[in-house]
Amino acid sequence: MHDADVVIVGGGPAGLSTALFLAHARPALTERLVVLEKKSYPRDKYCAGAVAARADELLASVGVRVDVPSVEIDGLSVRTLEGTGSNHGQRIGRVVRRIEFDHALAEAVRKKGIRIVEDARATALAVRGDGVDVTTPKGVFRARVVVGADGVGSFVRRAVGLTKDGLLAQVVEVDTESVPGDLPRNMLHFDTEDRRFPGYAWDFPTVVNGEPKMCRGVYHLRLDDRAVDVEAMLAERLAALGLDIRRYKLKRYAERAYEPRRQRSTPRVLLVGEAAGIDGLTGEGIAQAIEYAALAGPYLAGKLASGDVAFSDWREHLSGTRLGFDLRIRRRLLSYYTGPYRSWFERHLLTTPEFIACSMERFAGRRMKKGRLVKPLLRAAWALVTSERRSLYPERVESHRPTSREFPRRALR
Repeated sequence: MHDADVVIVGGGPAGLSTALFLAHARPALTERLVVLEKKSYPRDKYCAGAVAARADELLASVGVRVDVPSVEIDGLSVRTLEGTGSNHGQRIGRVVRRIEFDHALAEAVRKKGIRIVEDARATALAVRGDGVDVTTPKGVFRARVVVGADGVGSFVRRAVGLTKDGLLAQVVEVDTESVPGDLPRNMLHFDTEDRRFPGYAWDFPTVVNGEPKMCRGVYHLRLDDRAVDVEAMLAERLAALGLDIRRYKLKRYAERAYEPRRQRSTPRVLLVGEAAGIDGLTGEGIAQAIEYAALAGPYLAGKLASGDVAFSDWREHLSGTRLGFDLRIRRRLLSYYTGPYRSWFERHLLTTPEFIACSMERFAGRRMKKGRLVKPLLRAAWALVTSERRSLYPERVESHRPTSREFPRRALR
């Protein structure tokens, strides 16, 4: 039996960062924290690897710099059926490999004096009146509280009976060489031309074993039970570039979207990162995992000091933060964007450059000047009110009204 105050299940960015921010908020707990990682570092994690600058800044605030091979990013490009648009300026982030990023972050956590136990997959979890027992191949870890930071298929989430339904995304990616026509390597490229599925394709510059590569993939958000062959879509996209998908290692994974009304805690247990839900519109996960951690650390420190470990207000606490606001807004935008308003959204994205510029600022975590979005938002509202439906949606008949399936009510709550 191993005794601790806090056991964090999951040794990815969410779990490791939660340990860092909790130890920073309450240093006396440092030696009473344990992070359980089901594998051993360095271990790979399928992920496109985009890390927003705001994530690096948050880690820097607790004295951590994750120094790994990276591709610096200062621009975004979007291709849609309505045309293409791009913007670039100051640094907004970087692209990393998770096998390197997570390993370096774990080493930084260890240097702070926090214990990490590898090859310790959680196999059972029991909440008792005075604590929680987590069973692993390395023994039973008893703690006052447990943090579930174990990703999309969270064992902790399932073990305590929190709902496992909600929006899941299917993702498939490969790492290829660059080809003629690729954008400069300081930009992230998104492509939403294919309307056969709700989602996008992407091309991100990356570095694999010291060699410049392109990470290319398809992100499909499953809004219903329709079968979508994302591998075939990626193969088709690669073929158009003169690339054969059979030459590359195919990486499949899933992502869980944030659902505002879902519970993210029970007494003595709370969820962070993808176990709690991330941005379903873009699938961005690393920066949001670290943002969750930056909120959970001080929150846990306060709760442990007061003895109130029911965590009944964790959902409301999260909702009142910038991260919670962003996740709610993007969840609502997702309902509109994947419904009958997609053409209008894409057209306005391209005709209003401020939107891409502001998206970059938001991604980087920089403060935007008040009123910067007022003009483009007013312009968008005016276009929506005054334009005829046929001109907005030429692919739909003028008399068509969106059904509940196209415009789900539950998504607007």
